[in-house]
Amino acid sequence: MGNEVKQLLEFGRFRVDLEQRQLLRDQQPILLSPKTFDLLLVLVQHSGQVVLKDDLMRRLWPDTFVEESNLGQHIFQLRRALADKSQDSSQYIVTVPGRGYRFAQPVSAAAAEEEKKRAVEKDRDKDKEEDAALKDEEIVVASRSLARVTFETEKRSGLRMWVAIAAMVTAIAVAIGLYWRVQRRPKLSEKDTVVLADFANSTGDSIFDVALRQGLSAQLDQSPFLNLLSDSRTAQTLSLMGKPKDEPLTPGLAREVCQRTASAAVLDGSIAQIGARYLLTLKAIACASGETLASAEAQASDKNHVLDAMGKVASDIRPKLGESLASVQKYDVPPQDVTTPSLEALHSYSLAMKNRSGDFAKFIQLAKRAIEQDPNFAMAYAQLGVAYVNIGETEQGVQNIRKAYDLRDRVSERERLYITSHYDHMVNGDLDAARKDYELWMEIYPRDQGPYSGLVAVDYFTGDFDKMFPLIEKNLELGGFSPHEANIGIVWALTFLNRIDEAKAMALKGQAATHDPLFDLSLYSFAFLQGDAAARQHELEILTSNPTWGDGALDLEAGTLAFFGQFAKSRELLGRAVNAALKQDKKESAAAYTALAALAEALAGNADRAKQFVKQALTLADTKDTRALSALALSLAGDAVQATKLADDLGKRYPKDTIIQSNYLPTIYAAAQLWNPGAKADPQKSIQLLGSTAPYETGVTALDNGVCFYPVFVRGQAYLANKQGPAAAAEFRKILDTPQMVQMEPLGFMAHIGLARAYALSGDSVKSRAEYQAFLTLWKDADGDVPLLKEARAQYAKLQ
Repeated sequence: MGNEVKQLLEFGRFRVDLEQRQLLRDQQPILLSPKTFDLLLVLVQHSGQVVLKDDLMRRLWPDTFVEESNLGQHIFQLRRALADKSQDSSQYIVTVPGRGYRFAQPVSAAAAEEEKKRAVEKDRDKDKEEDAALKDEEIVVASRSLARVTFETEKRSGLRMWVAIAAMVTAIAVAIGLYWRVQRRPKLSEKDTVVLADFANSTGDSIFDVALRQGLSAQLDQSPFLNLLSDSRTAQTLSLMGKPKDEPLTPGLAREVCQRTASAAVLDGSIAQIGARYLLTLKAIACASGETLASAEAQASDKNHVLDAMGKVASDIRPKLGESLASVQKYDVPPQDVTTPSLEALHSYSLAMKNRSGDFAKFIQLAKRAIEQDPNFAMAYAQLGVAYVNIGETEQGVQNIRKAYDLRDRVSERERLYITSHYDHMVNGDLDAARKDYELWMEIYPRDQGPYSGLVAVDYFTGDFDKMFPLIEKNLELGGFSPHEANIGIVWALTFLNRIDEAKAMALKGQAATHDPLFDLSLYSFAFLQGDAAARQHELEILTSNPTWGDGALDLEAGTLAFFGQFAKSRELLGRAVNAALKQDKKESAAAYTALAALAEALAGNADRAKQFVKQALTLADTKDTRALSALALSLAGDAVQATKLADDLGKRYPKDTIIQSNYLPTIYAAAQLWNPGAKADPQKSIQLLGSTAPYETGVTALDNGVCFYPVFVRGQAYLANKQGPAAAAEFRKILDTPQMVQMEPLGFMAHIGLARAYALSGDSVKSRAEYQAFLTLWKDADGDVPLLKEARAQYAKLQ
């Protein structure tokens, strides 16, 4: 038996187990993160002494630079674990202003005799377990002996005695069967899906209605073993059942959802109040049989400790359902680190997440409230940041994701992967790092849909559209995308691959089934590509009637009118789009619309108007995309000095951003070389600068604006300036051969002009005239005072 006595330190009601790296209060373990335990160890080993902040930082993060706020967060967590709530009257940890911290309690080695006694008791318990196992074996042996006795007795005493003994044997066998059935209940496999029901709340306190389910979901989501049915799949199933998507999941309804989705079990939780205490119970119930597979319960001494009790039942039930103890121990962060120690903040966050895929405005309002209630709520910042990015408010999104990243030590492994991948993707813009993050996430949690969604977005930026299909299908299979969300992704991928008829058929079907505005946006694009003005106006009316999408639709139409040379009407619609965006506090969207308009004006020869729009855009919101688009517009408008200044600043601000470094900056610098009236053009240098853009120039460089192919256009212009007609023609042909990518970008009309000039340079006047004619037909209703139109007419006349 020979247990060795552990090395322990003790103070007050607490003991520190150095071997197990565990803090205990009244012999009950208290969960601490590894860094927080390291901090505790340094402080108790220097009890009564002031430990300087710098020394603590070096001890905790010897090879890494971190902000001092990280130390403050671990001090906060340690005080919470010790129930040390006041910094001014600290019982355990005293703040020494301007210097560091002092552990105020005397610390001593734990009594060896008492520890030995506990070791002996542990061995005794082990012996009892072994004795019980031997008894079980004896029961089996006894049943076999009785079977032999039955055979002998039948020969000696006749049928009556045989029947009696056989009944005894049967009874014993049934008892053994029941015993083993209790001891070896069926457990889940990694392939099984589990439905999480709403908590049955009998306390009368509504704060528990949605908060506990959200908190429990976050706790169980740490597990690489358990596979919770996604909220989107649950909502889809409820809709098929003819129920509202947000219908409360009572145990009966959850079991029906479980059966319809071929899931294995329902996790059914409840909370009850007994005096000042709270009792939390969690049961896993097999969907098919209704049998209880496992259960766990915990008590909270008061309302402030309910989340701790919830974390305990989550930890307790995981191994009972089949997860290995090693996995539970590795992926089990306490509730205050996974979500928040504030019930109020968790309640607001839970309500926000119910609106995550629907009402963005309501989601943002509730997520902000959660952050106000707990300023250290990492996942609330992360979810809010991603939502802002998705609606085009990138800078606000970046600020919130960056805050989540700063708090990533307070989250579970799964949440850390979510935050880190989105930080690399949306804040740093480092697509290679983001791809690696998503792949690691996929490796640890292979049934998570999140990394598949992230990789779809990466492929969207890099132009690998054919890779999107298997990722979308896998996401759908895992329940991350609803069928109509998956269809939207497939519509985009089909569109970019120029499979317009297939994309349009799917969009029409999706629009009829769901009325999702994203299908209408696609149908608007198809109407433009197919020259169907009536269909385009129909979709515009639908979109502008939607307050969320109306400003974007107006901007689309403004871009379309500019594409046809109707700049006066385009500017009027641009003003409406900007005002509509500002009414919704979407300053970044308004700035992006204005910067895009500056690009069109610059290419059409309206240099002064382009510079005016750039100034307005940067005043509205000086964000990454706005600054990049503005610098590009200025370079095309001939303001090389200001364009270069903006580009230099972009490079310093975003040193890891793949699209900035490998697409925008080379294009801006190359354009500045060509359109600089104050210096001699250097087309060869422009061509060299654009050498790094090739892997990214066919992707979508700005998720919300769809700007693409500008490196191709500028390279074509450089070849023209270098008198290389065939090479220039090849670049402009790339643009005209991919209308599904360019759509209503001004490059679409500029490519005709560029190609006409390339053919003229090569001496092919027939093809040159044909391209000029194509442009003039496109601009048959254009404003007469546009410089590009006057220039094209003059050049065309020379070819007659």
